[in-house]
Formats: sequence, structure tokens, C-alpha cells
Amino acid sequence: MTEDETSAHHESTAFNTYAGDLSAEQIASEWHRTWIGGLWEEMGRFQLDYLVGEGLTPNMTLLDVGCGCLRGGIHFIPYLETGRYYGIDVSAPLLDAGYDVELAAVGLQDRLPRENLLANGSFEAWRFGVTFDVALAQSVFTHLPANFIRRCLIELGKAIAPGGRFYATYFECPDLPADAIELRHEPGGIVSYLDHDPYHYRARDFDWLADGLPWGVEHVGDWGHPRDQRMVRFVRT
Repeated sequence: MTEDETSAHHESTAFNTYAGDLSAEQIASEWHRTWIGGLWEEMGRFQLDYLVGEGLTPNMTLLDVGCGCLRGGIHFIPYLETGRYYGIDVSAPLLDAGYDVELAAVGLQDRLPRENLLANGSFEAWRFGVTFDVALAQSVFTHLPANFIRRCLIELGKAIAPGGRFYATYFECPDLPADAIELRHEPGGIVSYLDHDPYHYRARDFDWLADGLPWGVEHVGDWGHPRDQRMVRFVRT
């Protein structure tokens, strides 16, 4: 396979659940907002406030991993200097809905070059040709098996500057019971699973997943997420 064919293979096999088409009727009814988890305004603003609290400044370059239809983007884009926001997602239809509908509705298209949004299911952010200061994957690892999380860390390690930070949320399985097959998370009532989507992980699993890669792992834990997702911070070494 060529490099592009390999990427397409990964996208079609690993993320086909999230790469489907959106009809004009679905977009008109704002179903794309539901598809990416709802909580449109609450979670969008929550992401910005959290990263600003972590030191995000307007002159930094941000990568939004699994940006979807820009639930976070519509808050990050006016905060950051023009062109400093980049988004990557497996779903081209969601990116189109974000740019053509959501950004247009709030008058932000002129602050985001369309080429700053990339449809790619293999996390190949290096394709932008940009070095990032900060990256965020909000509710991405919750949908990924472990080997794809490691793939994400490998690819982002090529695009994030030394000292840069990558924040990722996940559903946590506590150490006891370590053999839990399914867990219910409150608030939110989401049930996560050991072996299918949505997945849960132990905090120390991320130490193993980052082993041998250019990342330090810092366990943030509870960050106030309305559906009980926890946070892990990866620091590029």
C-alpha cells in the first residue's frame, strides 16, 4: 500500500462508526450536534476554560483532535489569534458541517482557513506541516481500543513541540475491580466497557501506552467533566 492507501485503510476499518455521511436534513435539524455527544454550548465553553486555566494563550497553536463539527472550535477560534486553531477528525461531513454551518452562523469563517481542518482517521497531524503547542482530544479515547490510542500518541509525537502538552479524556476503571467488564459513570449515566465502545481504562494504562514514546504522562484525574470523563496530560519530551 502507498502511504495514502494505508491511511485510508485505517480510517475505514477503525473509525467507520464515526465516518458516515450526514444528510442535508440532518444538518438542518442540527443532528450533527447530537452525533458528537450533545452538550453543545456547555462542553464547548468548558474545553476553552479548562485549557486557558492550563496556560493556553492566544498566540499558541492548538490542535483539536476529533474536533467533529467544531463544538470546541467555535470557542477556541475567537480566543486564539487568526489561523492558530487546527482540527483533525475522521469525518469529512462533520468538518463540513462545522465550517459551513456552525462557523458561518457565528461569523468566524474568516478567522479559520479551511485548510486548517483535516479529515484523517489516523491522527496524522504532521500533515499540516505545523508544530503545535497544545493538543486536546475530548472524548476521543473513550471510543478507541488501546492500539489506536498508541497510534495517536505516535503520530502526535511527530507534530507537537518539545514541552508541548496533549490533553486527553477517558472513562476511568478504578483499580478495584480491575477486571470490570462494564462500569456505569455518574453523573451522566454512561456505561463503558472493557472490550467495546465506549471503552474504559485504568489510569496506569496510559503509562504503558506511552512507553518508549517521547511523552511524559501526568494523571490529572477529575477535571469536572459533566459525564465523569477523566483527564490525562501528556507532555512532549
